[in-house]
Amino acid sequence: MTYATTFKTSWGWVKITASGKGVTSIDLSPADRSARQRSAEMNGEAASIAQEARAQLLAYIAGTRREFSLSIDWSTGTPFQRNVWKAITRIPYGRVRSYQWVAMRVGGKQYTRAVGMALGANPVPIVVPCHRIIAHDGSLGGFSCGLPWKRRLLSLEGTLAQLRNAQ
Repeated sequence: MTYATTFKTSWGWVKITASGKGVTSIDLSPADRSARQRSAEMNGEAASIAQEARAQLLAYIAGTRREFSLSIDWSTGTPFQRNVWKAITRIPYGRVRSYQWVAMRVGGKQYTRAVGMALGANPVPIVVPCHRIIAHDGSLGGFSCGLPWKRRLLSLEGTLAQLRNAQ
C-alpha cells in the first residue's frame, strides 16, 4: 500500500508518496495541486512515513533542518541508479560535488554521463540531494525539477554564490 499527500509550501506545491518501506517519491511540481491526502491505509506505516517526510521537508525549506532522517524505499531504479542515489546521500548540507566526483565513487570517470542520467531519474529530490551535484567547471549543470529549484536549494544551503555561472 502507498500513501500520498499533496501540500503547499512557501516555495510551491509538493507531493510526497510513501510505501511501508519508506518515501518513494517527491514531486516538486505536481500536476494536481489540490491540497489533499490519499490512502488505502490512512493510519498505516506509509502514512506515518509520508507525514514525517512532509514535516522534515517543511523544516528544511524553512531553514531549520539540514539533514533528513527518513527511510527511503529504494525499490525503483536500476542497481546503478540506486548506487548513485545512495552515494549522493553522503554529500553534506552546504557542500557541492561534481558529476565526475560521483562517477568516481560508483565505478569510474567514464560513468559521468550515466551519473547525470541517474540523477535525472532520482525519485526523491532534496532528500536524496541531487541538487548538490554541479558540473566539473563549477557551473550549475542540470536539475530534473528545473534550475530555479536548484538555485533556490543551493542558495538556502549557502553554496550558490560560490559557483561559476550560477545566475
